[in-house]
Amino acid sequence: MATSIFLSHPLFPFPPLSSKHHKIPTPKQTSAILAYHPTIKHIKKPFFNSHFPFPYKPRKEIWSISVGRTQIDDKDEILVGEDSAEFQLSKQKISSWVYFTGILGVVLYVLNVIWIDNSTGFGKSFIDAVSTISDSHEIVMLSLTLIFAIVHSGLASLRDKGEELIGERAFRVVFAGISLPLAVSTIVYFINHRYDGVQLWQLQSIAGLHELVWFSNFISFFFLYPSTFNLLEVAAVDKPKIHLWETGIMRITRHPQMVGQVIWCLAHTLWIGNSVAVAASVGLIGHHLFGAWNGDRRLAIRHGEAFEVVKNRTSVIPFAAILDGRQKLPEDYYKEFFRLPYVSITALTLGAYFLHPIMQAASYRLHW
Repeated sequence: MATSIFLSHPLFPFPPLSSKHHKIPTPKQTSAILAYHPTIKHIKKPFFNSHFPFPYKPRKEIWSISVGRTQIDDKDEILVGEDSAEFQLSKQKISSWVYFTGILGVVLYVLNVIWIDNSTGFGKSFIDAVSTISDSHEIVMLSLTLIFAIVHSGLASLRDKGEELIGERAFRVVFAGISLPLAVSTIVYFINHRYDGVQLWQLQSIAGLHELVWFSNFISFFFLYPSTFNLLEVAAVDKPKIHLWETGIMRITRHPQMVGQVIWCLAHTLWIGNSVAVAASVGLIGHHLFGAWNGDRRLAIRHGEAFEVVKNRTSVIPFAAILDGRQKLPEDYYKEFFRLPYVSITALTLGAYFLHPIMQAASYRLHW
């Protein structure tokens, strides 16, 4: 979550695509689009009309400036989910991004004071308390991951009830305010102790392994869950929503964050090759496998039969739905990745690689 806050910007340097491109429908538009098309003279009753409680409105052209919009031809499959990673300049408000910048600064300042700074924060005390469980760095690593997983997934499961009680924005603040410090602690502990434990294998001298690990890590960041692209919602500037995404990376796998985390863990474990790295990977992969199941459950509750449609033509295992014919990629599928969030991910991932020494030095200074 901490890295996802830098994945977008209100300005985009690329020229807009043609205004002839159609808007990919949201779930509330699905029934209408299935029931209406200007080139069809005799309309049959849509398959989903009796099942989806969506309002009946005709399909409309979108004439606003859009970044990365893909075109939907008559032969393309109608989408019931939302277009992921889209970015429309016409919808951006300077005031919203000013608020976002201010909120980001306040959050980082408060996080430093109450958690990271050893003279004022509770982060070191938390690590020390967990470390009393065992002298084994592997056990402590697993314990930190388990605590984060229980809190993070637990709060996610309580989101519907929490939003009913205190509202979407307030619940987002509570969710981030509790999850972010725990995530920082887990990451810092891993950085500081990643070379502790028992060395199980040593493969770093193998030619080409560094390049393989680097490329795997680079690719893993492109599997970020599309909701992390909605930075104004992440920061609660815009009202947070539970989206039903269907384009972009979602065509490859319905749970891209889980797949990306598995790739990241396998790459780091292969490179480091010790018991602490294995413990961290087991904990993170286990958490994300549960998150995939829990995410499907929550989407089914929120979106009902619309989610069942998306579920039937996507897959958890990458490319499985494509290979068995349930997912048909548009001819211009590559355009769904020519969007600002993915450009930002590329820059962020390259920057993180070159800033590894600085990140490691900052973690060492905490003595966690």
